[in-house]
Amino acid sequence: MTLIRFLLAAATALALSACGGGSDAGGDRLSVAATAVPHAEILEVVKPLLAEQGVQLDVRVFNDYVQPNDQVAQKLIDVNYFQTEPYLDAYNRDRKTSLVTVTGVHIEPFGAYSRRFASLEALPDGADVVIPNDPSNNSRALILLHTAGVIQLADPTNALSTLRDITANPKQLKFRELDAAMLPRVLGQVDLALINTNYALDAGLNPVEDALAIESSDSPYVNFLVSRADNKDDPRVQKLAAALTSPQVKAFIEQKYKGAVLPAF
Repeated sequence: MTLIRFLLAAATALALSACGGGSDAGGDRLSVAATAVPHAEILEVVKPLLAEQGVQLDVRVFNDYVQPNDQVAQKLIDVNYFQTEPYLDAYNRDRKTSLVTVTGVHIEPFGAYSRRFASLEALPDGADVVIPNDPSNNSRALILLHTAGVIQLADPTNALSTLRDITANPKQLKFRELDAAMLPRVLGQVDLALINTNYALDAGLNPVEDALAIESSDSPYVNFLVSRADNKDDPRVQKLAAALTSPQVKAFIEQKYKGAVLPAF
């Protein structure tokens, strides 16, 4: 009898463990990968909205731009919320995946920052400039510098412009490409850093006040909720999409970030 009870207990524990690791447990859990600021903060506002509809949101925070997509593509996490469509397009192309956008939520105007100089005009010849090393944000940084008149690109409308597309560099800026998450950490060691707003906010920077140049409010780089094609129409995913574009979330974004993050709906 003791052995039978032990085996039953073990089987029950194993079953509970298996259910706890899957996002489909009970059909009411939904896992979402996000970066900390502002995405995870916005998702905290969404949690009670979904709970009212019977969906328990499991937010998993990452500090890079690769794992959130990898985890969704591998079906380890249901959806993610951290990226723009150009970034997703580049990821799908490079990784031979087919992740899809569900809904656009917000815009994070991309900025140029310096601890050493108060304006882009003050940058010296040969200044040390760091930009993100992923294709989408790399070009986004270059387009911002083109718009600010610091460099010239062959085609500033090309969302995948690279350093090879620079046609004029009057100050002979020296560019280095680093992982986007590293850029705030090296800000004090370089002359200029082009930083994604989520990492800038996380580092205590205020894009509205601190950026020497920043994208306009009509930036095409909207941050999307992203899923796989096979679960885009899942009722839980659609409930999350609706909650992320609700009046409550819009009000939170406007009040919390005061222009550093803008609703896209």
